[in-house]
Amino acid sequence: MGKNVVCKCYKKVKQNGKTTHEEEKKEYDEFAIRESPLTTLYDSSLHIRAIYHIFVVILLLLMCDNVIFDLIENGKINMGLSVVAAGFGDIRRAFKLWVYEFFVAMSLYPLLIVYSWIGGISRKYPVLRPMAVRVGIAAFVALELAVAAVPVFDLCRKHLPVGSAAIVTVEMFRFMMKLVAIASACAPRCLNGTTPLPTFKQYIYFMFAPTFLYRDQYPRTKKIRWGVVTFHLLEVAGVIFYNCFLWERFIIPYWSDYGKDKTVEAGVVVRGMFTCVMPGIISWLCGFYCAMHAWLNACSEMLKFGDRLFYEDWWTTSRFSLYYRRWNRVVHSWLRDHIYLPLVPYVGRPLAIFTVFFVSSLTHEVIIALCIGFFYPVLLMEFGVLSVILVPLTETAGRRFPNAFNLLLWLCFFIGNGMLASLYSMEYFARLNCPPSENDSFFIPKSWTCPEVILKPNWTFQNPLRIF
Repeated sequence: MGKNVVCKCYKKVKQNGKTTHEEEKKEYDEFAIRESPLTTLYDSSLHIRAIYHIFVVILLLLMCDNVIFDLIENGKINMGLSVVAAGFGDIRRAFKLWVYEFFVAMSLYPLLIVYSWIGGISRKYPVLRPMAVRVGIAAFVALELAVAAVPVFDLCRKHLPVGSAAIVTVEMFRFMMKLVAIASACAPRCLNGTTPLPTFKQYIYFMFAPTFLYRDQYPRTKKIRWGVVTFHLLEVAGVIFYNCFLWERFIIPYWSDYGKDKTVEAGVVVRGMFTCVMPGIISWLCGFYCAMHAWLNACSEMLKFGDRLFYEDWWTTSRFSLYYRRWNRVVHSWLRDHIYLPLVPYVGRPLAIFTVFFVSSLTHEVIIALCIGFFYPVLLMEFGVLSVILVPLTETAGRRFPNAFNLLLWLCFFIGNGMLASLYSMEYFARLNCPPSENDSFFIPKSWTCPEVILKPNWTFQNPLRIF
């Protein structure tokens, strides 16, 4: 396939002294042959390469910690494989659910052919056009529900380990978003008959391509560099081990006894939250690198997908609005084209932005809930509420004081990820260790009532400026 660069120019236009937002103001070169920012930085900067090597050394030291400690303590070598095996347990059941999701997603293609035939009839008899549109919408909604219903029901019936559940739920949402994109692109073709439907080869390529925007053609590289594929897949495996070591050594031990006693001192809880800040942020950065760089670059190389700009330099920004546009361009482009832009003419820009944040944060929260087995909307509050507030607050000030607000951005990342790691761990172990109760529910947090958080006995406030 040849190179296809699609440019969309979004501009503000003024009517009667008021600014309307018919289109975004920034140009997007959606698809072109280009590398990921970290690939370019790693190839061109010895400084970035040194930082990469530092993270590799930390991983090696964590592995040595596991091996030497367990060898001395228990007389055996633990490479962390038990944690990975536990996280991806019952993988056969997860694979069966993925196969179900895949075949339901594939069924849209024959439905498009049928809908194209219905569209041909509606062109001959225009009075049938409204009914054809309603039939198409109803069939598509039913298909989306079919993709989600069986995996959600199965996970609620019998919980899968976190890693296996993550594969099922993330793939479920990935297929649902892909179906929205291809239905939006092909439904008008079925009704108008001016442009032919994509071939099955184009359809299945899109299902695996690292993008949520459908095009008949994408820029392609000339060959597959299997060395690059192997390197990135090894990085994926390394990051999985990395995160397992971080959680096993620094987060889980602190909270594993939470709920065994009826009371816990508030100082212990606060200290635990700050203890989880460093492993929490490192785990998040490793997760970003694994998903957005290593995995997507490996997939792109195998598919000869030329556009590797899955993210931009979000780490240098001083505005939350830029961060959310840059850190995941794959999802951001889908949210922009299928939620934000369709809503703007009807509800205005502020409500459209809030809807995007709400849908995205709720989706993330549902994925976490299905993975860990309970609904505890910490991420929903951080992402869907606090982030919405920070976007306008940092918009103007971030331009005037970029260094200070980049510092603020990273401070929020550190505190936010420490809170996420702590609160989800507290809830998980409270449900595991606390006695069963008739009030136990998938939606009601147990860590709020068990254990009881108390102040230290005989605690009194003392003047911090008093020396003697």
